[in-house]
Amino acid sequence: MAKKKTSVRNRLHAEPGVVNLDGYDTAATTGSAGTKAEAQAELTKSTGPKLAALQERLYAAAAGTGDQRRVLLVLQGMDTSGKGGVIEHVVGQLGPAGVTVTSFKKPTAQELAHHFLWRIRRGLPAAGQVGVFDRSHYEDVLVVRVHGGIDDAEAERRFDEINAFEAGLATEGTTVIKCFLHISFAEQRNRLLARLEDPTKHWKFREGDITERGLWPDYGKAYAQVLARTSTDAAPWYVVPADQKWYRNWAISHLLLETLTDLDPQFPATDFDVPGLVARLQPPH
Repeated sequence: MAKKKTSVRNRLHAEPGVVNLDGYDTAATTGSAGTKAEAQAELTKSTGPKLAALQERLYAAAAGTGDQRRVLLVLQGMDTSGKGGVIEHVVGQLGPAGVTVTSFKKPTAQELAHHFLWRIRRGLPAAGQVGVFDRSHYEDVLVVRVHGGIDDAEAERRFDEINAFEAGLATEGTTVIKCFLHISFAEQRNRLLARLEDPTKHWKFREGDITERGLWPDYGKAYAQVLARTSTDAAPWYVVPADQKWYRNWAISHLLLETLTDLDPQFPATDFDVPGLVARLQPPH
């Protein structure tokens, strides 16, 4: 009897509880059945078209029948981990009409005047859409934690609030896919150097990235706690090895494909008199 294939979601799922990020291989190609060239060809010829077709059906179901389901892809990771690359190469496979991308940078004065989830709620996808968060509400338990903006008690309170928020999203029809793009300290150095060595990439470089790199151990602890405390049934975390860009894109494409396949959205049924409508469109004799 042939072995049943293990889903990418099962392979990459971060179980709640104690998480040791040092135990994850950032260069792994977990679940991929091929080389870089084979994986890229698969995305182009098979996975990409399947994703686009499923996303079109999700969008059509919302427009035609009021289906309230939607998908939220959350991308978190250290600088250079590839959030932009995922948006270009994975999300770019989808039809633009049913996709929204929201990037969360340092909060503005207006955003700081509100609850930390205020700006997040404003960026949520509408029914039928695949929404993408480039960074997210997790910045408010990562960056501020590492820089001493909140203490342990406040972090725990925010974890509880985030879990309740995401459970509410699931109840309302949002399937949440949270991806931690896990790169190594050495690979980040290589990517930062590559940006400095290519003048066309200088716009991506910030001196602050080097400063934040000095806090790598602190970020590692903060991310481990985020995964341990907020990987739930309603909104699971997936640890995506991201040292190899091709695998990162392959894995997240499959996370989306498995999710949309399970949702199985359908085109809305119609009662058109198709032959009659076709006849009306014929040129006059």
